[in-house]
Amino acid sequence: MISIPATNTDTAVLGLGIDAGGTQTRWALATVDGAIVADGAVEGLSALQMGSDAGRAAMHATFTRLCQAVLAVGRPRAVVAGLTGFGGDDVALTQALAALLALDAADVSVCNDIEIAYRDSFDPGQGYLVYAGTGSIAAWIDTDGVFHRAGGRGVLLDDGGGGYWIAREALRHIWRREDEAPGSWQGSPMAGAVFAHLGGSDWSLSRTFMYGQDRGAIGRLALAVAASADADPLALDILQRAGQELARLALALTARYGPRPVVLAGRAAQLHPAIAVAMRAALPVSLMMEQKDARAHEAAAKLAARAASQRTGKN
Repeated sequence: MISIPATNTDTAVLGLGIDAGGTQTRWALATVDGAIVADGAVEGLSALQMGSDAGRAAMHATFTRLCQAVLAVGRPRAVVAGLTGFGGDDVALTQALAALLALDAADVSVCNDIEIAYRDSFDPGQGYLVYAGTGSIAAWIDTDGVFHRAGGRGVLLDDGGGGYWIAREALRHIWRREDEAPGSWQGSPMAGAVFAHLGGSDWSLSRTFMYGQDRGAIGRLALAVAASADADPLALDILQRAGQELARLALALTARYGPRPVVLAGRAAQLHPAIAVAMRAALPVSLMMEQKDARAHEAAAKLAARAASQRTGKN
């Protein structure tokens, strides 16, 4: 964590930015001039957890840990939080964060995590963001502030090219091959890496993992696939197809709204260079594409600090 002296944070107008995804929830505190004074991370969460008592309890526990870490540095005057799975229809999320930080609900803004990630890369209307985390989505916010999307339908339906998709493709191929030639996994670097992650090669371990873990934990299995890609052609093929899936999302938006620069971001997109290379190859040469390290929590913190300054009248 990075922090400034307590005397400064006691008097500064601070904004808290939160970027919550399936594998990790990152936060940052920013001042009005855009300086990031602290940041950190807790476990992943999703707004979809609000659909059950257990999920709501888990989310509240995660928010509590996050807010305790934030308050140890300074008290924010406003919050901008982007949450995966957020549909704009749950005031309980806003109320929970406001209560934990002793703020008014009007000081807390909650939206989809991809809206925050987009503003980290573009001003409205400028370009398309393709984001690959646990899931995948392409986004465009037009000059009127309207959010347009391609993909992002959830890992059970699609989300091709995301970490969950990569993990599922790897296990699907491994177990199909085991159906055809039992024991063949021992000659596969990808299977060896995947089974090492799972703790063994018995089917019961794969079954428990896929059907008993949350989507973020499953998405992290993509790390093992990427680690074996230089030694296993099948792992490399999966990552290349992931890049092609991400290109499809960008092409869907260009077909609807015209060509614009494309930014590729997200932790899954950084698993291996083959993903971005394959995506670039699947796009028209004339279409500009850039890969960047998303800092959505910092962008959200700066938005929150500006909002806080406007409310307090301080600059």
